[in-house]
Amino acid sequence: MKEVAVIGAGMTLFRRHLKETGKELSFLATKMAMEDAGIQKDDIDMVVMGSAPDAFDGIHMKGENLIDGSAATNKPYVRVFNGGGTGVFAPIAGWWHVASGVADICLVVCEEKMGNCYPHPQTAFRHIWDPILDRPLNTNLVWLFAMEYNRYMTVHNIKKEWIAEVAVKNKRNAVGHPCAQLADPNITVDDVLNSEIMAWPVNRLDISPPSDGAAALIYCNKDIVHKFTDDPIYVGGVGWGIDSTMWTNRDLYFPRYVANAAKMCYKKAGINNPTKDIDFAEPYDPFTYKELHHMEGMLLCKKGEAAKLTHEGVTQRDGDMPICPSGGLLGVGNPIAATMGQKVCELYWQLAGKAGKRQIPGDPRVGVGMAWGDIMQMATVIALRRG
Repeated sequence: MKEVAVIGAGMTLFRRHLKETGKELSFLATKMAMEDAGIQKDDIDMVVMGSAPDAFDGIHMKGENLIDGSAATNKPYVRVFNGGGTGVFAPIAGWWHVASGVADICLVVCEEKMGNCYPHPQTAFRHIWDPILDRPLNTNLVWLFAMEYNRYMTVHNIKKEWIAEVAVKNKRNAVGHPCAQLADPNITVDDVLNSEIMAWPVNRLDISPPSDGAAALIYCNKDIVHKFTDDPIYVGGVGWGIDSTMWTNRDLYFPRYVANAAKMCYKKAGINNPTKDIDFAEPYDPFTYKELHHMEGMLLCKKGEAAKLTHEGVTQRDGDMPICPSGGLLGVGNPIAATMGQKVCELYWQLAGKAGKRQIPGDPRVGVGMAWGDIMQMATVIALRRG
């Protein structure tokens, strides 16, 4: 397999209701990534699109609809999606097209237009449930995650105040992000705990906001990367995996599917000791507890330790293991597939020294990003490293 480098990235504003169409958002992110890489449309060999449910945009087979905004007309093109896992799975798909030799330069675009879904984006998930076992219960994702949150918190005897600190950290981190939707430099733990209860123990500020937005990433074969940069950022490893849809049959306190995907990624990346070999990470954080849950699944700490590390400041941007220095989904926003911007593009920006006010102190060499989706079952993991 060929080594694959990241040479450019771009990201639009994340907002609840943007006026731009999905095509226009894709175009804006693509344009920024191409300008960052210093390439033209004709330099791109193929395009990978990541976008989650068609119901958000209100267009079936929306991958085909988005092609015009993604520099993909008359080029090899594929759309991939697996719910919230798409933000890392799409760049994984782009990676394998370059690693296999199919393309020398591959553009990855991730788009989401959740604001078009009425009365609320949550309605798009009404039909993901088993029609016999789940749907008669009138299930929704918030109360399902509330059960997982409660199980995780109860098994490890974690203080809810410590979990709320994740929202405080990420929304403050997002202050330095030019695309952020819900940055807040003054948010406190009390603000989180006193916000509206959605489904106990989940408060409103425990949840990331629905968003519109797009992100783009450009991969290049190592053999020609010298044409674009003298300090390339490489994909070290990738991993993915999925567990059963039968969430009632799993103990929700630990995401074993995340651990499996992380181990796959780390093996390829030569990461033998994640707590020492990884300098920072962007685990998927649609809810406060999920950042902690996913830190443990990514083997960045022992089971039940993530909240303690957060409370002690280890996961702050200037801590020993910065977690979500971008501001994550909780601070920047959650346009599902387009969270590639925080979970993969941010790795590139940090390693390339392009993160601006968000830049991690020191000299980070290895970063890991992760996404999570479907009915608490899909995990996608990617590691980037300095050349």
